[in-house]
Amino acid sequence: MTQKVAVLGTGKIGEALLSGMIRGGWAPADLLVTARRPERAEELRARHGVTPVTNTEAAKTADTLILTVKPQDMGTLLDELAPHVPADRLIISGAAGIPTSFFEERLTTGTPVVRVMTNTPALVDEAMSVISAGSHATPDHLATAEEIFGAVGKTLRVPESQQDACTALSGSGPAYFFYLVEAMTDAGILLGLPRDKAHDLIVQSAIGAAVMLRDSGEHPVKLRENVTSPAGTTINAIRELENHGVRAALIAALEAARDRSRELASGNN
Repeated sequence: MTQKVAVLGTGKIGEALLSGMIRGGWAPADLLVTARRPERAEELRARHGVTPVTNTEAAKTADTLILTVKPQDMGTLLDELAPHVPADRLIISGAAGIPTSFFEERLTTGTPVVRVMTNTPALVDEAMSVISAGSHATPDHLATAEEIFGAVGKTLRVPESQQDACTALSGSGPAYFFYLVEAMTDAGILLGLPRDKAHDLIVQSAIGAAVMLRDSGEHPVKLRENVTSPAGTTINAIRELENHGVRAALIAALEAARDRSRELASGNN
């Protein structure tokens, strides 16, 4: 862990990544940050001991550049970086919907680019980060990205052609669960429970179910069947979910998210 890594456009996810890397053994002295506002850069220095630099300085001195700016700002950032990024720099993009070819066309020929879609559970070290190689990225470059993003959760390598689907499933995925918890909490209130008690019941049930899915090795159908007794409460609830087309609605929602990711990749903002 002697290489220098720069996080450009350090927002919440970028800061979570920095924090996880430091806990994982990276030296703060080897971590550089850029931020749009000077006060934000100084806040990061005070909180984590990292070094604020300009985008140009980061391009010239860091071995790996992690670009975490918003997708609509990526073109402007690359215009600024391109004259200063040699072909041996590793570029890691965290921008939703932007293909590695977008970077390769704007940077020195041969520059290795790795595309990563992570999600907001990075803030609690439970991220799911999906990693894809660009045309010039080697297995070593992918391993570097895995080492960095493994500090805040799990990583998975996929072909870049699957990135839009992964964005729909895991990149946007936490929002679906928050939406479900919100709806179930409202149902609990309707059934006569105080909001705080309904919230606690649902959140702990969600945590327990997630751990069982992760650790039991059982198919989700089997786990659901274990809760579903003949003529019981659960099967009546499942029947209503099916009657209201919840399964079909979820499939359609994820297809819509995938399609929007493709639109972003084509420049349709």
